[in-house]
Amino acid sequence: MKVFVIGASGVLGREVVPQLEAAGHEGGVLDRHTTSLFDAGQLANALAGYDAVINLATRIPLSAKAVRVSAWADNDRIRTEGSAAVVEAAKVAGVGRVVQEGISFVYADGGDAELTEDSPIKPVGHIASSVTAQHNVLQHPGGVFLRYGLLIGGQAQSPPVLVGDGWMSVVHPADAAAAAIAALDAPPGIYNAGTPVLKRDTGITRLPGFVARFAVAFEIFGRSQRVVSTKLTEATGWRPRH
Repeated sequence: MKVFVIGASGVLGREVVPQLEAAGHEGGVLDRHTTSLFDAGQLANALAGYDAVINLATRIPLSAKAVRVSAWADNDRIRTEGSAAVVEAAKVAGVGRVVQEGISFVYADGGDAELTEDSPIKPVGHIASSVTAQHNVLQHPGGVFLRYGLLIGGQAQSPPVLVGDGWMSVVHPADAAAAAIAALDAPPGIYNAGTPVLKRDTGITRLPGFVARFAVAFEIFGRSQRVVSTKLTEATGWRPRH
């Protein structure tokens, strides 16, 4: 399969490109000097002749300013306007499969219950843009949306703190990349990609639960989300190796 990768220089993209080649696919990447993520016309030209596109583009703020909703403006635009442009371009270019990255943090607090793709979501603040990206990609007949857990390990930079107790979905970048490639052959739809672990076992510093009242970012990381990836495993055979 001939696969176009957007966000190839990011944490996930650097894992996806070599894995694509190892799996026998032919890969191409977005040249940001000649093609804008927000220009559907330019993207359509770049996508001509490709069978699939994997959109992993993000711009995650890594400083302490990440607790401010305003710090996520660029990332929000990439997930909303960017994903819409990719889908429009894929339709024009006749690309049959679009895989879009997203996050599992959109789930509402589930306590100890297992959360599937049909579980309630609570998209607030900067994570709401992930739901917009989901809506956009599912407008494509071959659209697949991946709800990734927190990236841990490899070149990923984890958040400085979590909040409270309970569960969180985590995934190594190499496994996240493998999920994107597996999704090339999955039926269209939404899939979780991660492993549920107790927050206390992540090794990330935890703040007491009451701080969730002070900022949206703290509230999001204060939720208990025991997200399972059974659907993706059953559809593709994907399993995390790390």
